[in-house]
Amino acid sequence: MFFAEARVRVFIYGQPVDARKSYDGLYALARNEMKQDPLSGHLFCFINRRANQVKVLYWDRSGPPGCSG
Repeated sequence: MFFAEARVRVFIYGQPVDARKSYDGLYALARNEMKQDPLSGHLFCFINRRANQVKVLYWDRSGPPGCSG
């Protein structure tokens, strides 16, 4: 996947999250806690409590928002 660097921003959630959250849960965090639009094409990063896993929420405009982790 190609991202134009001038257009994509990376948002990092400042608190640890439960790594078992689905993309719906991460979508809600991005929308309600971060006050950002998860359908904007930007990347939203979430780190678990032990800081050994990262989940990235993104939307590539081909369906519902997805997770990479």
